[in-house]
Amino acid sequence: MKDNVFIDSNIWLYALIQSQTDDEKRLIAKNCIVEAKDIIVSTQVVNEVCVNLMRKASKDNAYIEQFVSDFVATYAVVAQTKEDVLQAASIRRDYDLSYWDSLIVACALRSECSILLTEDMQQGLIINKQLEICNPF
Repeated sequence: MKDNVFIDSNIWLYALIQSQTDDEKRLIAKNCIVEAKDIIVSTQVVNEVCVNLMRKASKDNAYIEQFVSDFVATYAVVAQTKEDVLQAASIRRDYDLSYWDSLIVACALRSECSILLTEDMQQGLIINKQLEICNPF
């Protein structure tokens, strides 16, 4: 198994957005990113991060353009495929995940990730004997 780690948008947002109420989570999220060996994200995650940077941190288009350029140059970003969409349907059924979470999981599985860092899913859940859901908080 590879050391690929899929990092969900909520972890990125804690690391990127300064918030006095979430200082501890920000530090944990930043440490997760620094310590992860091979980080993988999907285009869905990049899009969610961008939308929330604009909405919650009032970042403008110029910032977002530069952020995306730097982000895709630094991390492995994979596009979701029609196979991911099809697999997500069975993941939703088998693991009772939301539509969007099941798409994240499908992409992480295809990318041979062993860990999915997220705050949104059940801590310790193992999907398809391959992917462990880890809530770092």
